[in-house]
Amino acid sequence: MSSKLAPRTQFTVATANKALPLVRAIVQDIVDLYGDVREREQRLSGLRRGTPGKAQQDDPYSEEVEQIRLELEKDVEKLEGFVEELTELGVEFKDPVIGLVDFPSTINGQEVYLCWKLGEPAVEFWHTHDAGFQGRQRLDETTAT
Repeated sequence: MSSKLAPRTQFTVATANKALPLVRAIVQDIVDLYGDVREREQRLSGLRRGTPGKAQQDDPYSEEVEQIRLELEKDVEKLEGFVEELTELGVEFKDPVIGLVDFPSTINGQEVYLCWKLGEPAVEFWHTHDAGFQGRQRLDETTAT
């Protein structure tokens, strides 16, 4: 087996936008499921705190709590699978709340990210590796490769 790393996928604006329908669907699934998982984790945490000092066998809701915990584990695995799908496409997933992803790219010889978030119609922004989301700049004719 070779120990070489696979070359990192590089996107142009055109190839990023071509991949966007699939990326959008996966990111939408992540955002929807993440919100649901987070809400259920908070409820589960509240249920566990609601019965301090009680032995689990004395808790009439222990089976229900365990079922919720098992379902959460499965949904977290689903989330991980969605993120892995993006990774396999060469896309870097950044934020499950707003649905933010980066497409590795090169602009004017500099490695950058083409930046897209859920709700945007197309890939229209970019940023340097150091700048992050706050440093996003709109693509223009000179940067759109």
